[in-house]
Amino acid sequence: MTPICQVALPVPRGETYDYLCPFPVTLGARVRVPFGPRRLVGVVTALGHASEVPGNRLKAVLEVLDQEPLLGQPELDLLNFAARYYQAPLGQCVATALPKLLRNGKAASPVLNTRWQLTAQGRTTEPQTLARAPRQAAALAALQASESALAAAQIGAQGTPSAILKALADKGLIEALNHLTLDSHEVETPTLNDAQASAVEQIRSASGFSCHLLDGVTGSGKTEVYLALAREQTRLGRQSLILVPEIGLTPQMVERVRRHTGARTVALHSGLADGERHNAWLAARTGEADIVLGTRSAVFVPLARPGLIVVDEEHDSSYKQQDGIRYHARDLAVRRAQQFAIPVILGSATPSLESHFNAAQGRYQHLTLDHRYGQAKPPRISMIDLRGQRCPDGLSNALIARVGQHLEAGHQVLLFINRRGYSPIMLCHDCGWTALCERCDARLISHQRSRSLRCHHCGHQRPIPPTCPDCGSEELHQLGQGTERIDARAAQLWPDVERIRLDRDQVSRRGELEAALERIRSGQAQLIIGTQMLAKGHDFPDLSLVGIIDADQGLYGQDFRATEQLAQQITQVAGRAGRRDIPGEVVVQTHNPEHPLLGLLAPGRYARIAEALLAEREQLAWPPYARLALIRAEASTAQTAMNVLEEIAEPLFGSDDIDVLGPAPAPMERRGGRYRCQLLLRSHKRSVLQAQLGHIRQQLETRPSARQLRWSIDVDPQSLD
Repeated sequence: MTPICQVALPVPRGETYDYLCPFPVTLGARVRVPFGPRRLVGVVTALGHASEVPGNRLKAVLEVLDQEPLLGQPELDLLNFAARYYQAPLGQCVATALPKLLRNGKAASPVLNTRWQLTAQGRTTEPQTLARAPRQAAALAALQASESALAAAQIGAQGTPSAILKALADKGLIEALNHLTLDSHEVETPTLNDAQASAVEQIRSASGFSCHLLDGVTGSGKTEVYLALAREQTRLGRQSLILVPEIGLTPQMVERVRRHTGARTVALHSGLADGERHNAWLAARTGEADIVLGTRSAVFVPLARPGLIVVDEEHDSSYKQQDGIRYHARDLAVRRAQQFAIPVILGSATPSLESHFNAAQGRYQHLTLDHRYGQAKPPRISMIDLRGQRCPDGLSNALIARVGQHLEAGHQVLLFINRRGYSPIMLCHDCGWTALCERCDARLISHQRSRSLRCHHCGHQRPIPPTCPDCGSEELHQLGQGTERIDARAAQLWPDVERIRLDRDQVSRRGELEAALERIRSGQAQLIIGTQMLAKGHDFPDLSLVGIIDADQGLYGQDFRATEQLAQQITQVAGRAGRRDIPGEVVVQTHNPEHPLLGLLAPGRYARIAEALLAEREQLAWPPYARLALIRAEASTAQTAMNVLEEIAEPLFGSDDIDVLGPAPAPMERRGGRYRCQLLLRSHKRSVLQAQLGHIRQQLETRPSARQLRWSIDVDPQSLD
C-alpha cells in the first residue's frame, strides 16, 4: 500500500494536505505536488498516517526535492506553534521561513555567488588613471574602500553592471570569487567595564533556558555584551543568532561582529539578492556560519548547533509582522530559546512594557547598564517652547542658533522629524479646499522635488495643481513640515555644509542606505536630516547635537501604545548625541513643555516612564495585564465588512471571559478604495481567547462570501490602526 504524507503548502487555507507518496521521503523535506491546475512546492510535516480522504481521490507526490530534511524537528515544532498561536495556515508559516529560491524548488546547495576582489595591481592603481572610464573608476574606488570582496550589487550605491566589472578584470585590476566565502577575521577584544562584565557573567552562569532583559542606556555598550557571549559560543563550537530590527543596522553590525568575534558571519534580510539570502540560510543550517545576523524573519532560520539568541532593540515595532503571518519575532525568539534550552538576551535602552512586566514578575532576569561606555556622558536635554513663535519651516530661531554653534565647532548635527515629504497639508487660503486622497481617508503629502501629491497609505499620486481645483485661486498654502521641507530650509541656512537626508524616499534602492550611513560615519556629511530609521542602533562618533523638530506627534494619539512608542522614539534618537568624548546636547521643540512625559525625558529616567505607563495599563486592563486579538475585515462597502464582524461578535456579548470592543470602523476607515472595520477582543485568559479565535478563523474561512471579503486575525496587535 502506498504510504500517505501530509504536506504544508503556501496557500491561504487549510493546515496540511494529504498525498500518496510513492517515493522515499523524510519529515521536513520538500516535495512538489499537484494542487488544482498548479504544481506547488511544500514541506512534509507528517508520515504514515490514515487520511480522511478516500484513497482513490488522493493525488500522488510528483517529486521529492530533498533527500534529507530541509527543516528539522525543532523548526517544524516552532512553525506549528506559530501557526496555532497566530491563527495562520501552517503552509504560509513554512513559506515565511524559507528563502525564495527554496520556496520555488531550487536545490538546497549554494548557488554561484560571484564576488569581486582587488588584485595586487588593483590595490595600487589610482582610480584617476581611469578618467576616460568614470564608471570603472568609481567601481575600483568602491572596492579599494572595502575591506572584503563584494557582490556586483554591493559595489557603489546602486550596484555595478557586470560589463563594467569584466572590463576591470580584463585589465587585471580585479578578480572574481565564485564561491561562498565566510572568512574569519582578526579578533579585536574590547575591554569590558565592571557593569558589562557582570552582565556577561550572570548570563554565562545561567544553565539551560534563561531569558535576560539587558536594560542599558543608549551608548552603554550592550552590543559588546552580546559579542563577548557570542565570541565564547563560537569558541565552544556553537552558533549565535542575533536579531536586529532594521536592514540599515546590519552592514554596520556585520562589520562589528566579525571584527570583535573573529567568527564566520552571515546576514539574513530582505535587502539581499535571492542568491545571497539562499546561501546565507544554508550556511546557518549546515553550521558553516558561526553567527547569523538578521532581521525579523531570521528567527525561523535552522541552526545546526545553537548556543545563544539575541534580540537587539527588543522594543522595536519592526519585530511585529503587520501583514500575512502576523507574528512577533521577539516572542518567537524566546520560544525558540526554550526549545533549545539556551539563553536569550532581550536588549534595549527603552524596553517594551511587556518585557518590563515580565522582568518584574521574575520571568526574565533584569540586568542594567546605567552608564555610558568609556568617558561618554549623558546628553543635556532642553526644551524650546514653540507657543507664540513663528517658524513656518519648522526650525525655531533658538534651534537654528544651537545648530550653527555645533556646526561651527566641526561636529555633526541630527535634525529629527518622523514625517517624510515636504508638507502634510496643502490647502486653499480662499475657499478651504484641502488635497485629499481619492482612495483613502487621508490627506495627500506634498513632495516638492517631484512636484507631486502622494498618499503614504495606498501610493496614489498626482501633480501639485498650479491653482485650487475648486475655486481657481493661486493662494495654495503648504502647512506643516516633513524631512524634505527641513532639508530645504537647512540648505538656505547652511549652504556650505555637507547635508544628507535619510528617509524612505531617499534610500529606496539597494545599497543606498549603506552608502548614506558610511557618509555619516566617515564625517563626510555634517548635517543629517532623517526619520525614525536614524533613531536606533546607529553609532555616529562625531554627532554632538540632536534637534527633535516636533515632539508633539504621538502625545495624544488614539492608540493605547502611542505614549510608550513616543517615549521610546524620543529617548532613542536623543541617545545618538555625545556617544564619545564630545559632550552631547538634545533640543526638543514642543507646544506642550509641561506635558508629564516630556518632563521625564532626562537620561536614565525611561524606567520611571515605564512604571507610570504600566500603572495606567493595569487600571485600564490593557496589555500586559490582558491579552488582545484584533479581527479586521475590509470590503468594497462599509456595511459588508461591518456585517461580517457583527455576526462574529454577537455570540460573544455577555461572555464572562472575553470583552468585546466593537465592531467599529477602523481609525482610517477607507484605504486603497476599500472600507475597513475591526473588532477587538480582550481577555485575561490566553487559552480562552485562543480557543475562541480558532472558532472565528474557521467561521471566516468557510463564509460563502469570502471571495468579496479580506480579513485578518492579529494576535497581540502592536497597533490598533
